[in-house]
Amino acid sequence: MGRDERTPASRSAKVGKVAALAGLVALLATGCSGDEVLRFGWPVGVTKESEDMRVLWTWSVIAALAVGVVVWGLIFWSVAFHRKKKSDQPGDLPRQFQYNVPLELFCVVLPLVMVCVLFFFTATTESKVLAKEPNPDVTVDVTAFQWNWEFDYPSAPKDANGQLIRTVGSSSEIPILVLPAGKRIQYNLRSADVIHSFWVPEFHFKRDVFPDPEKNNQDSSFQNTIDRTGAFVGRCAELCGTYHSGMNFEVRALPADQFDRYIQLRTQINPATGQPNTTAEALAALNCGELCAPQATTTKPFNTDRTLRTQSG
Repeated sequence: MGRDERTPASRSAKVGKVAALAGLVALLATGCSGDEVLRFGWPVGVTKESEDMRVLWTWSVIAALAVGVVVWGLIFWSVAFHRKKKSDQPGDLPRQFQYNVPLELFCVVLPLVMVCVLFFFTATTESKVLAKEPNPDVTVDVTAFQWNWEFDYPSAPKDANGQLIRTVGSSSEIPILVLPAGKRIQYNLRSADVIHSFWVPEFHFKRDVFPDPEKNNQDSSFQNTIDRTGAFVGRCAELCGTYHSGMNFEVRALPADQFDRYIQLRTQINPATGQPNTTAEALAALNCGELCAPQATTTKPFNTDRTLRTQSG
């Protein structure tokens, strides 16, 4: 057989083309759009703050991938073009660079610049996401407890019994946090027992919920603005006990006028029960289709009956 006359450069160029083609085929095979690819696994955000977080995440991943490609390239380049030669004598060392001042400066300065740039954009985004306006349109007091949630509306009118409008979840009903789209909302977080965590994936944000946050000097509130209507699942993201996995809730974002009508219905007496309308009753009375479904649509209650478990094997 004849000798392969291709040069190492031509072989590496061919390998590069094949790798690029394989990457393109893999991307097209997934059926992902450009926006899906640039989100790198994050869900579509529904708040203004979530877009800031997504941009930071996207560029951080791109920067990490770029560094990875350079490092991998240098590794493969060294393996391919700096192999031991037949002419090398036993004990011969490759060319040493430990006293190469420009190279050492490069290896120190470049990572330092990268860390500074990442810190700057992280701090800038954090400041925007955690910014609070002095007079939010809606305030919600969120109380987490083992293993469910309570939502109060201190800024809304009281109900017919003179009590705060309140939604409390149970083992048989997922609590629905009804909010207006396009309005500034403040969430005040507190735990009744252990540490929990308030997390809505579409917010691209979560915050731990502590008992007595004032005594521990913790920032227990945040604000956001939901850009579109819809139902979004919420979860506890901090291991808090036996039924942590079932500690879910749902955020239901309504148009501002329907939210005002919802609050009005919550203050009124339901003739059938003689009590103020519950969350489910008020949503049913709104009669606005799936957006006003009286029960949660993104998750379902967790069955706490341990006697239903069967022996495996």
